[in-house]
Formats: sequence, C-alpha cells, structure tokens
Amino acid sequence: MHSRIKQLSKSIMKLTAAASLSAVALTSGAYAASAPGNGESITPIFPTIAEERFRGEIAIAGLEELGYDVEEPKETEYATMMLALAYGDADFSVHLWDILHDTFYQKAGADTNLVKAGTTIPGVLQGYLIDKKTADQYNIRSMDDLKKPEIAKLFDADGDNKADLTGCNPGWGCELVIDHHIAAYGLNKTVTHNRGSYFALMADTITRYKEGKPILYYTWAPQWISGVLVPGKDVEWLEVSETNLPDGNNDVNTTFNGKNLGFAVDKVMAVMGREFAEENPAAKAFLSKVQITADDESAQNLKMQNGEKSVKDIKRHAQEWIAANRATYNSWLDAARAAAK
Repeated sequence: MHSRIKQLSKSIMKLTAAASLSAVALTSGAYAASAPGNGESITPIFPTIAEERFRGEIAIAGLEELGYDVEEPKETEYATMMLALAYGDADFSVHLWDILHDTFYQKAGADTNLVKAGTTIPGVLQGYLIDKKTADQYNIRSMDDLKKPEIAKLFDADGDNKADLTGCNPGWGCELVIDHHIAAYGLNKTVTHNRGSYFALMADTITRYKEGKPILYYTWAPQWISGVLVPGKDVEWLEVSETNLPDGNNDVNTTFNGKNLGFAVDKVMAVMGREFAEENPAAKAFLSKVQITADDESAQNLKMQNGEKSVKDIKRHAQEWIAANRATYNSWLDAARAAAK
C-alpha cells in the first residue's frame, strides 16, 4: 500500500512539473508575441532642439511597450545624426526632413546605409513672414518688395538701413536655403540674414512685435512661434516670385494656400540604420506607423513656451497624447507585433 501511494505521489509531481513547464512556455510565448523587442537595446538620436523631442517620446514609449530597452537619446545636429545612423552609433530618429535634409541623407550613404521607415509628420512648412500691420500699411506681399530700400529700411533693427531677417541656426539646413534665396532674389543689398540661436533671436523679434515695430523672420511649422504670432491674424506669409532652391530641384511643391513660400512643402520622416532595421522588423513596422499632425506638435510646443518645458513635462505630454489616441496607437503596436512573426 505504501509503495502504491509513493508511486502515485511521483506521478502527481511529474504531472505538476510538466504543467508548470507548459505554463512557463505559454507565458514565455505570450510575452514574446506581445514584446518582440525582448530586451534588445535600441538607441534614439534626436536634434538638440527641445521642441522636437515630443514626437520622439511618443516613439520611445511604443518601442518600450514592444519590449525594447530604449537608451537615453543622443543629441546632435542633423548631418551628424544621419552619419551616426549610417555607422551604427545610433539606431533611429524621427527627425529627417525628407527634402530639406536630403543632402545630409545622401552624404551618409542614402538607401545603402539608411532606411526611411515612414512619415512622422506630413505637411510641414517653412517660409518668411512679416507683421500684418506693416504688410497692410505698405502693401507688402512678396520678398521682391524688400528690394526697395525704403521698404527694407522698415525692418532695420541695427541702423544699417538693411532689413534684418531673423534666420536659421547653422547646421539646420534652412540657413543654406535662406542664403541661396537672398542671392537668387537679388536681396543682398537690402536684407541681412541674422543667424545664431534661433529661439533667442525670435524672443527679440517677438519683443519688437509687442512694441509695435515691424518684424521680418523665417519660421517653420509645426512649432510654437505660429501659436504666438498667428498667420493671417498677427503676421502674413511672404510670397516669392519663383521657386529657386539650392539643389536646383525646382519642380517640388512650394505652394501653400495659393502662395509660393519658396520652400518645399515637406514631411518629417522616421529613419533607421539599415542593418538595425533589417534585424528588427517590429521596430521598423512600428516606426513606419508613428504619425502625428503638425497641429499636435505645435500645440505641445506652445505648452513648452508657457513653462512646461522639462524632459519630464515632455514625457508627460507624450503620454497624454497616447492616452487620447490609444486606439490608433494600439494599431501601430499590433502592426509591429505582426511584423515580428
């Protein structure tokens, strides 16, 4: 009798162990399916512009849900960013302007070394604006109007009788287009391109506007500037006489609301190092789906301008956006998990 009980106990222990192993296997399989990143390390690389971190945090949160171990983002200028991705020093970014940054993309080896995964923000704009009061008073509608010394002098901030154009940081790519435009549109004698710390320069420009003085500046959207100086209400876009870009590709669309702004209507793309993209189909599929609107980012940027500008704040903004768009976000995660099977 004792030996039969002992034998029965052993059988029960074996069955229990087998059931436990099966449960572990099922649990492990379920985790692998829901988190195909499975602890794989992934390194983002972003520009040094804090206002562009929001979209990156949305991407990071999803990659973490997919099981990736996301490292602290590296920060650098756009040209260096592309090289870092090409050489495997970083794995992804969501900050490639498809047309504006094409030179940087090509110099990093283009499609040989990199993969454009998807469009993160469609319909991004760049251009030149002046305050609406001066535009209406002097009927200024075009950059060509700035060839007239008496018009250019209205925007003179330093006493040299030339219009002061608040421009673009060296290394961003837009500074090259502005310099080209000044030469191509015959503005060298009447317009000065002021380069430096863009947001510091724009703070001075906004102060001038509040003092009732004429302003002339470059900007892009999405961004908080257009929430403070609202086109059509506070300021007006200036047209150019014809499309004339540094690379000579003048067939691109540069028109917005019937005005030729002189800059390509662009899109911001997710970009990955090719080797990492090929080895991580889930990450590639997810980044191909991540997309926010220009208005989403502009609204978040305005929160930063109003004081919510720490990394902690930006991460919270990203989580709030995800919560408000959870069904769409889940569909991106589902697509990533399907790609990993």
